[in-house]
Amino acid sequence: MTRLRIALPPLAQLSAESLVHYAWLDRAGQVSRQGQASLGQLAQPRKSLAAECFLHPRDSLLSSLELPQLPPAKVAAAVACAAQALILGPVAQMQVVHSPRQSNGQVQVGWLPTAGLEQLQRVLAQVPISLRGLYPAPYALPVPPAGHLSVACVDGHLLLRQSLHQSALHPLGPQALAELVQAGAQLHQVDEHTPARWQGVVPAWGLHGHLKRASSGGWGRALGLSALAVAVWTLGLNLYAARQVDEGQQLKARMIAQVKQAFPHLPVILNPLQQARQQLAAGQGATADPGQRFSSLLQLAGNHLPFMVGSVQALAFDQGRLHLELLPDSRSPAAPGEWQAALTEAGFAATRDEHGWTLGPLDNTGGADE
Repeated sequence: MTRLRIALPPLAQLSAESLVHYAWLDRAGQVSRQGQASLGQLAQPRKSLAAECFLHPRDSLLSSLELPQLPPAKVAAAVACAAQALILGPVAQMQVVHSPRQSNGQVQVGWLPTAGLEQLQRVLAQVPISLRGLYPAPYALPVPPAGHLSVACVDGHLLLRQSLHQSALHPLGPQALAELVQAGAQLHQVDEHTPARWQGVVPAWGLHGHLKRASSGGWGRALGLSALAVAVWTLGLNLYAARQVDEGQQLKARMIAQVKQAFPHLPVILNPLQQARQQLAAGQGATADPGQRFSSLLQLAGNHLPFMVGSVQALAFDQGRLHLELLPDSRSPAAPGEWQAALTEAGFAATRDEHGWTLGPLDNTGGADE
């Protein structure tokens, strides 16, 4: 039985006309044909088409946890608890999946915004293509021998495959690859244009299992997860921090150190991959023309300062900072909340004065850059 594999573009840009790289695999798992076409063109010759899809590195959000030995149901509850610290953003708006616990205690965790899943579902329904599997980008790479890493640089990201279940990404791809080579890591380097990039054995878990459930669940599911989480904590479960005992954990520590070195103004690094992406996007905005930077700050204000909706009287953009003048009777939060923490993690700050709010990049002291 032949299989179709598709490398997706960023989900925010996905449409039926999007050009994608694809490959057909034969019964032995070898690439028989590969190329580039739009999703609509791929589906045209056939009445029904199923595909395994791999997310763009930008949408591939991964981390790993080390957990004590637990029943499978409690592993799921433990992952739900840990997701609160791993994910930058409301967990209720994310789809979170995880691997089985491995013999060394490692559990691979992947997540994706529900909005991205719904966008993918809409586009595939238009084509139509049915989804056989949906996986983060590194899972297209071959599974390496024990003690080795399969690696590939794709759109500036370094993809790493450690085993059937374990994988990782690094946003500063060439730098991370050079450090691995210098450290003497056993690497199997895969060129993104060769057949080998498609021949990875995929795990039994993936994000596709959540597609139909993305718009359902509601309070019952949320309360059920909360009850499980409370029960786990009551029983004394300790989600202890990752120890530097294996290659995957050492890689995560190096990522945190490299992101801190590249962006020293960040006060805390919880998710090095996502925070580095935010800083790279902010840096691109800083070197762009003022109009693009104004649009970027305006979008940031809309995402992180929802209490201003309907209250803005005037906008002013000066020296890379956005000032929002509020209506006289508008209300503002009395104390910093999650919105302020999210801005800080992204490298920005919002300061209040008698007329409104000023949004700009953090300086080295943690305040808005003057």
